[in-house]
Order: sequence, then structure tokens, then C-alpha cells
Amino acid sequence: MKTLLQICASATVIGIICLIISHEYTSHHASKTKEKVYIYNWGEYIDPSLIHKFEKQTGIKVIYETFDSNEAMEAKIRNGGTHYDVAFPSDYTVEKMKKEQLLHTIDHKKLSNYCNLDRAYLNQDFDKGNRYSIPYFFGTVGILYNKEQYADINFNSWASLNQPQLRNDILLVDGAREVMGMALNKLGFSLNDTNEDHLNKAQSELSRLAPQIRGVVGDEVSLMMSHHEANVAVVWSGVALPLVEDNPNFDYVVPEEGSNMWLDNMVIPKTAQNKEGAYRFINFLLDEENSKQNTEWVGYATPNKAARAQLPAHIRNDKSFYPTQAQQRSLEVYRDLGQQKLGEYNDRFLEFKMNLR
Repeated sequence: MKTLLQICASATVIGIICLIISHEYTSHHASKTKEKVYIYNWGEYIDPSLIHKFEKQTGIKVIYETFDSNEAMEAKIRNGGTHYDVAFPSDYTVEKMKKEQLLHTIDHKKLSNYCNLDRAYLNQDFDKGNRYSIPYFFGTVGILYNKEQYADINFNSWASLNQPQLRNDILLVDGAREVMGMALNKLGFSLNDTNEDHLNKAQSELSRLAPQIRGVVGDEVSLMMSHHEANVAVVWSGVALPLVEDNPNFDYVVPEEGSNMWLDNMVIPKTAQNKEGAYRFINFLLDEENSKQNTEWVGYATPNKAARAQLPAHIRNDKSFYPTQAQQRSLEVYRDLGQQKLGEYNDRFLEFKMNLR
């Protein structure tokens, strides 16, 4: 028979063991719940329910922040502070960040869903071999117009915007590369042109277009078009798609002289502190079901061929939003022009805006 002292000693040992087990369980559980992945994306550029789904599936907490320009995103990553694990730069910004050694190379073997991507949107000039970036969404710059209002105008050319009846009825997106690129393409030049004479001619072309312009706008373009405050707009395809789908009077076309095909991408910044979490998040978004859901919510075109195959036929077969290989030959991806030339584009665009009416 155990003495009272023995019983107390045994109880003490058992208590210590329980405390140790409890501490180990708590520490292990806490370490799991403490894992986070920091995401830096454009505003309204992911279905929020997918974030919750990722957290539930993986146990990884998503810390999600947004930016409103490539320049702001790049500057914040370069300056440190928050150590983002995944960011979403556009094509020319990937090229710039790569040059500045701000990005990790990507191990494709860690992305089992990489095979879902369409080869047509891989291996672009800004990142050959996709060593630093994975395509997320893509689109074009084109003309959105009200067919009922202007049934007699063929908008297949940038020159159509100069017709007299369009006076004070055209909206332009507030982007120097887009607007200068439109003028350059109309004249038969590259939208990445840095020739001074060509840029002067493009700026003169914009001056001739000025009487047609009702405004240079941002997010309000959709509202203004739907309320007939303007009937023509030079916009990104993702802005045009909801209007075209919801109203049969609207149509969208990419002019035959050429235009921009942009690609937004997923990258892992050099300052990332959870690379494995970053791979899991990227791979999650490349899953065909998740990509389909995300595409339907965001409204831009997906480079994920497996997801695209599940979209309604009228969307996946619409050449205005999913251009054919032949159409893509007249489209260009923005390149990094360098700080000096980019500043010149911005200055010329600012001068154009200041001279409107």
C-alpha cells in the first residue's frame, strides 16, 4: 500500500507531465495558427471567398493588402517594412523588379497546377521561361461603345475616334501608357516606342483628338457609360466585359492597328518570409476550380486553360476578350522603358490632360 507521501509525489509527477503535454500541445497548436502569408494585390482583384477557402484548407492566415498602382507596389516592396510573400505586378513591372533583384526565382516543381496554364501566355519577353512570375489575369485595351447610339460607325480602327459626331463623347482611362500607346499604335508605331520624333507625333495626334474627349477618368467609367454620360470609351477589356454582358447595346473591339495586351502576374518578393506559404497560395489560385470561380468574380480573362474550358461558351469563345493567336500578333506587351522615358510619357500625358478644354 502506498503511503500518503508516495501518493502526493505521484500526483505531483502526473501533474507535471500533464502540464508538459498541455504546454507542448498549446505551443504546437499556436505555431500552426500563427503561420501567416502576406499578400499584396490590386483592389477587388480576388474573390474574397477564395481567401477564406484557402485559410480553411491550409490553416494559414492570409494578411491581405491592396495597392492602386504598380509604382506604389514596387516602391513599398523595395523599401521593405512589410515582408509580402506574394505580390501581383504587371508585365513591365516584373521586368523592372527582376532587373533590380527584388524577386525570388520560382521553382515550377512546387506548383503542381502550373500545367493548367495556357502556353500562349507563358514565356513572354518580360520574363522568359517564367523564372520570376506566374500569369494571373490578362486583357487588352480597346474601344467600348454604344451600338445603339453609333450604329453607323465602325470602331475597328483608332481613327474612328476622330469622327466629328463623337465630339465631347469619349472617355479615356487615366493611364499614360494606355493613352500614349493608343496614339502611337494609330500612327503605326510601337506602344513601347522611345523615338523622340515618334513621341512628338503621338502627342500631336492626341491634341487633334482633344475636342472629342469628355473626360479622363478612373473607376467611374462604367457608371458614366451605363448612364449615357458618354457613349464611347477607351478602356481595359475587364472594364468593358460586365457592360457588354449586361447590356446588348454595348460592344467592345480591339482596333486592327494594334493595341496593348497586358498580363498581371504572381511573384514572390525577395523579402518574403513564408516562401512555402507563398507557393501554396499561388498553387491554390492555379487550381482550375478556384481559377474559374476567381475569373467569374473578377471579370478579366484567365490564362488558365483548364479554368477557361469551364467558362460559358459565349465568354470563352469571344475573340474580343480572348483574342486568337492571329489577333495577338498585332498586340504588344508593355516593356520597362526606364525611369527617364517613363517620366517623359507621364509628362506628355499630363500636358495633354491639362490642355483639355
